[in-house]
Amino acid sequence: MPVTLSLMLLFVPACFALNIAPGPNNVLAFANASRQGFWAAMIGGLGRVAPFAVMIVLVGVGLGAILAASETLYLAVKLLGAGYLAYVGWRMWRAPRPVPSETTAPAPLRTLIRRDFLIAIGNPKAIAIFTAFFPQFTDLSQPLAPQYAVLGLAFLVLEVLAVALYAGLGAWLHGFLTPIRLHRLNRGVGGFLIFSGATLALSERH
Repeated sequence: MPVTLSLMLLFVPACFALNIAPGPNNVLAFANASRQGFWAAMIGGLGRVAPFAVMIVLVGVGLGAILAASETLYLAVKLLGAGYLAYVGWRMWRAPRPVPSETTAPAPLRTLIRRDFLIAIGNPKAIAIFTAFFPQFTDLSQPLAPQYAVLGLAFLVLEVLAVALYAGLGAWLHGFLTPIRLHRLNRGVGGFLIFSGATLALSERH
């Protein structure tokens, strides 16, 4: 077995704590569900799976070390990600206040997926997490590729569960969210994304 049962029992709860942290992707899933329902948010939230899978592969083959070593590359990726977070946040903040009788057209699923994808891939902190977190649950005396495959698959499954939790919460509160409250939520999420972008841009690398 690539990863022992005892290590998996430690990995799963620690990993899930990272998955359910209220970061930009999870907050976006909640907002999408509150506006367009559970399944739209779930499908949109799957946009993060591909970039996270790629990051896990990069870390697994050692390319994460290149990003860790290159200040210029890290800064470029960080600023691009921060800029996109701020852009999405500004668009949500500036969205017009809905009229109570007005029915807002839902965003296409491809738009929801694209937003989630770009927010995930524009965050170099994710590679930093994989670089620092995954090795704690590997056995260096054994081949690393099978171990990263198991840990990576577990991470992605737990990430989908996190999307479901935030989407479920957003859908559950949908009836409570009147047009005015939804507008305030939109601004709150937009402000959070702008704040996240600024925090990412100003953050020090560790």
